[in-house]
Amino acid sequence: MSGNLAYIGIGLAMMGAGIGAGIGNGNIVANTIQAISRQPEMKGELQSTMFIGIALVEAMPILAVVFSFILLGR
Repeated sequence: MSGNLAYIGIGLAMMGAGIGAGIGNGNIVANTIQAISRQPEMKGELQSTMFIGIALVEAMPILAVVFSFILLGR
């Protein structure tokens, strides 16, 4: 890829990954809050599972940035 089209493609890829991560994180947190409100005694276990899920979802935009820099370097 060369020229300005590469920058547009990289921006679109990072935008899609960011939007997807935002939606995913919102769903994870919303469902965890619902589960905690239903079973407050499970709060610690639910929160630790939520943080693992958030970390996995956040890996996607990080990978998008890395791949974008790799494509930009070519």
